[in-house]
Amino acid sequence: MAPPNRQPTHHDNPTRRSLLAGVAALGALGAAGCSRVATASTTDGGDLLDRLRAAGVVWLGIAGEIPFGYIDTDGRLTGEAPELAKAIFKRLGVDRVQPVPTEFGSLIPGLNSQQFDVVAAGMYVTPERCAQVLFADPDYQMLDSFVVRKGNPKGLHDYRDVVTKKAKFATGTGYAQIEHAVAAGYKERDILIVPDQVAGLNAVEAGRVDAFAGTAVTARDVVKKSRTAEATKPFPAVVDGKPTVDGGAFAFRLTETKLRDAFNAELHKLRKSGELFRILRPFGFTKAEMTDLTAKELCGG
Repeated sequence: MAPPNRQPTHHDNPTRRSLLAGVAALGALGAAGCSRVATASTTDGGDLLDRLRAAGVVWLGIAGEIPFGYIDTDGRLTGEAPELAKAIFKRLGVDRVQPVPTEFGSLIPGLNSQQFDVVAAGMYVTPERCAQVLFADPDYQMLDSFVVRKGNPKGLHDYRDVVTKKAKFATGTGYAQIEHAVAAGYKERDILIVPDQVAGLNAVEAGRVDAFAGTAVTARDVVKKSRTAEATKPFPAVVDGKPTVDGGAFAFRLTETKLRDAFNAELHKLRKSGELFRILRPFGFTKAEMTDLTAKELCGG
């Protein structure tokens, strides 16, 4: 579950394989930065924002996933979350953002072990994660979509279709779509797990699976240059009998309520002015992905 001096569209986005070189190139930088990350605040509400202002830099945990947060082929930090972080932290008096690339599954452990200050990876807000980190309000909402063969020959429009038509199905490592498919009755052991959306597209094009599930924005992006695949119309997953809309947000350590609240205040200003959409739009987000969801709602109250 996205570029600086020149703002590209998704037509310019590199594949995950090409991004790995950029991530590796900045690996040493990220590791060096870990020693500069402030230790956990002990004051009520945290004092991390004051320390970030004094240092002039905030370290961002990213997972190298287009369009959410990644290093481009020129070695520059970009994506919807890093670009939003640049705008908000500048408003908060912190001029520089620096990346710490890691695996998606290491983002929360890395945050809580102080390897970086903030998670800027478009992470979905879930009740389970809310017990581990403090989320800002979502900066986007997201439906699911399938990558299928042109013309959608099996007529796959949601997870129930995948189950009833006994379709061969794939999704990405650690993707929320695994849970969504299982909730619809698809056996987890039968899901083909691939590294990312590019591998999912390849599996569909090669006929190894009938559908690859991802977010609507990643599905739209990955099929742009495909001659044989297309993305289905976005749809809500049904979990526990209810249609769900996921929301992605920045994550902070549980003690840092002052920083989270200051971040939220600026986020809401950007949303109201329309600047939030202008920041996210170059990365394939549409007005349908703009949201008024709150972290409290998605955390379960």
